[in-house]
Amino acid sequence: MPTPSPLSMPTRFDGAPDRVALVLPGVGYTPARPLLHFAGSVLQQQGWTVQEVWWQVPDEFRAFEPEDRITWVEREVTRAVDAEGGACRLLVGKSLASFAGGIAADRGLAAVWLTPVLTSEPVVRALRRTEAPTLLVGGSADPVWDRRIAESSGHEVLEVPGAGHGLELPDDALGSIEVLRQVTARLDRFVASLDTGR
Repeated sequence: MPTPSPLSMPTRFDGAPDRVALVLPGVGYTPARPLLHFAGSVLQQQGWTVQEVWWQVPDEFRAFEPEDRITWVEREVTRAVDAEGGACRLLVGKSLASFAGGIAADRGLAAVWLTPVLTSEPVVRALRRTEAPTLLVGGSADPVWDRRIAESSGHEVLEVPGAGHGLELPDDALGSIEVLRQVTARLDRFVASLDTGR
């Protein structure tokens, strides 16, 4: 069974205190990396309080059984959500963070999953039972992305042709910047659409 790891001090940007969005990292993709950095910028511009979660994945994480990986992620995300005292309304996560899909489903939280792990049956099951607004973003060259599964989930989907797991295009720096712009614009529209239901 995995041992809990302490969350480092999150970075908080204050907006409206009743609307908190958690920005969740991947295994090595921190909130300072481009996709999550600009996600946080979009949220701040739209008046959300942004809470960046920085976690330390245990060295033995890759040896964990699949259910133990999910348990670890769910524990970390639950602590971060609970710390907001009911104000958390949105999860924005990269890859590994999608293992917290069950939390989004159970708590009715909107979510943006960047490169969700659609090869994981628990992640897929959580997406299928999620009723809150959800945006799935993946690249067609990402081995953990499955367009058929994404589209059958009933959620909004953005697939980037040729992009890998980092949502970048191989050997195409300028094209990768355009992908970042495209993903950020779509996220901006998704977050704006959440305001219509306030």
